Amino acid sequence: MRIIPARPPLSQIGFLRRRSSMPVWADLTWRVGLVFGLIALVLILHWIGRDGLKDNLDDHISFIDVLYFTTVTVTTVGYGDIVPVSPEARLFEALLVTPIRLFVWLIFLGTAYHLFFRNILYRWRMARIQADLHNHIIVTGFGTSGSEAVNELLARGVNPREIVVVDPEEKALAKAEDLGCNILCGDSTRDRTLKDVAVHRARTLIVSAGRDDTSILITLTARHLAPHLPISIVVRNEDNELPARQAGATTVINPVSFAGLLLAGSTSGPHIADYMADLAATGGRVRLHERGVLAEEIGQPLSAIQTGLGVRIYRGSRVVGFWEPEAAQLQHGDMIIEIVAGVEDDQGDNPA
Repeated sequence: MRIIPARPPLSQIGFLRRRSSMPVWADLTWRVGLVFGLIALVLILHWIGRDGLKDNLDDHISFIDVLYFTTVTVTTVGYGDIVPVSPEARLFEALLVTPIRLFVWLIFLGTAYHLFFRNILYRWRMARIQADLHNHIIVTGFGTSGSEAVNELLARGVNPREIVVVDPEEKALAKAEDLGCNILCGDSTRDRTLKDVAVHRARTLIVSAGRDDTSILITLTARHLAPHLPISIVVRNEDNELPARQAGATTVINPVSFAGLLLAGSTSGPHIADYMADLAATGGRVRLHERGVLAEEIGQPLSAIQTGLGVRIYRGSRVVGFWEPEAAQLQHGDMIIEIVAGVEDDQGDNPA
């Protein structure tokens, strides 16, 4: 039986977006400046061509007349049987009535923007963001595990613009948007949602939906859209680790099992659990690093590498430990797992 998790209402499904780099006050200042700039442009043009204007009152076109004519022309049709005839009245129209009239127009334009233009703008911005998405990281689910993963990625120096967070809850997405990430409100079990975040061009996918069945369904959906995409999934029940791998997950993480490893390690020595946690975190004195073998390292033993302490080799489908005979000679295509200095120890201490 295929389990289909509850989907968010259509009104909650949004567009791919990211926090604007322009602050709100700057955006407002730019808009106000644009309005006054356009009015000033029209005013200058009217003043230059004032010989083509006629004042039915005194046949004389003053600057106040041009200012009045400009503001009326910009905001309304303004030619009627009732017109201001004194400079004071025209100043009143230009300096007080016109801002009120502009404010009324802004209300109408704002309504039109929310009902129509905003969707066009969002789709245009979404298309631009999608075009820039290459080799990015997708995080589906911004709960406890998903948010911790994003924070860890940022701590490791990943540009937030290279991260896309997908979640059905706008409240969770607001936190991701504050971090500078791209966000999309939607259901990650749907093909359309994953296509919208360019899953086929992603570097990796992190699945942390909060429920094992939902996470596995997301993995299945992503795997058929991107057959070679590395997928890391969080499952809470150890019985779901095998189904997650069968669904196409490259890495399956069980936080309960990891906590058990730390607890068990603490019984063997007071510092083992501390060292294991150190390896897993960015801020520790040591960290794990994965890289491809360098050209100058081919033919040398794993113990001879200079960038860190080599502990494992991935050679095709085979896993080679540092103690095994195969580790005595690195080969082309090997992937090396090494222990390197953490951030605080990059300038000196031995990583081990």
